[in-house]
Amino acid sequence: MRTAIVRDVSGLPHHGFGPRALTWWGTLSFMSLETSGFVLAAGAYLYLMTRAPKWPLNAPLPDHWPGTIVALLLLASMPLNLLLSRWAHAEEMKKVRFGLVGMCILGILPLIVRIFEFPSLNIRWDSNAYGSVMWFLLGLHTAHLITDVGDTLVLTALMFTRHGYAGRRFSDVSDNCFYWDFVVLAWLPIYALLYWVPRLT
Repeated sequence: MRTAIVRDVSGLPHHGFGPRALTWWGTLSFMSLETSGFVLAAGAYLYLMTRAPKWPLNAPLPDHWPGTIVALLLLASMPLNLLLSRWAHAEEMKKVRFGLVGMCILGILPLIVRIFEFPSLNIRWDSNAYGSVMWFLLGLHTAHLITDVGDTLVLTALMFTRHGYAGRRFSDVSDNCFYWDFVVLAWLPIYALLYWVPRLT
């Protein structure tokens, strides 16, 4: 049987970044599902607020300082995250390693503050509907923080081994940066909902 060569694709790259990578689409789909979860939880919060005679419901106002510190730490991580994404695209190993170590630190710090943030809500999760939705929103975002920090730690370890020299690992780093942007930006409306909406009402 005679074989005809239609096109030589041997010169094409073995991995891609952004929409050219399958993992990027997976990350985008994951983020879409998580956004739906955040929207539903926020909708439950707002529904309860409109039905309650006063808000917060039988509880003092939450202390906004731990949440504010978390917000500032997350925003402070954005410049390094942007640089790390650029370094990953350029496949600059030394800079990527430096950026990953920095992002590990900047990811762990908000988690440490988050430990003190739950008590600062000034209500238990099982006290009433207000307490439940507050803890659920904060817990949902905490789960996302832990997920991304865990992924960053694994990628950091891989980039210091021979596995890091596989080109697709740089694409993985880029996707991780993409997801971190989502984690940071998702916190801002949740932060406003938890700490400032009760003060406005």
